[in-house]
Amino acid sequence: MKVHFKLRTAMVGEILADLRRPHAFAAERAGFIGCKVSAYKSGILVLAHTYIRLQDDWYIDDPRYGCFFNADALRAAMQFALTNEAAMFHVHLHDHSGPPWFSETDLREARRFVPDFWNVKPELPHGVLVLSADGAAGLCWYPHKERPIRIRKITSVGLPVRFLGGFDG
Repeated sequence: MKVHFKLRTAMVGEILADLRRPHAFAAERAGFIGCKVSAYKSGILVLAHTYIRLQDDWYIDDPRYGCFFNADALRAAMQFALTNEAAMFHVHLHDHSGPPWFSETDLREARRFVPDFWNVKPELPHGVLVLSADGAAGLCWYPHKERPIRIRKITSVGLPVRFLGGFDG
């Protein structure tokens, strides 16, 4: 199954600006993106529509992690998914040039919390994105699939249209 993730260029700018803001103790920030999903012949199209920034008091001071958030952050994202019939994608930043990828910690934690969204929206895919200064990568957990699917194409729609990430495999 192919997954194509699209978001507005203005939203990419909003997300990057938020994720680059300093925090009192967290080394990095995170957020959630609410999305609508549409099926097409060989896969799904995920259309980002709302960025949910994490409030400063939702971060937990744990020096083992660059970013660790509390249950309030997850509850807010789950409530948004339920209220807005939205697929949810966690997003964070690896602020360098070139294609990003997830750390082992990112992958381990995503496997733990992304399936929680099926408690409120079991029929929708949910996932994670990691942005870099000029790229993106993502994974999508699709209902009834055992493993996440690598997002094949991530597109920033606006002027100019940019392909932020993906692969042809």
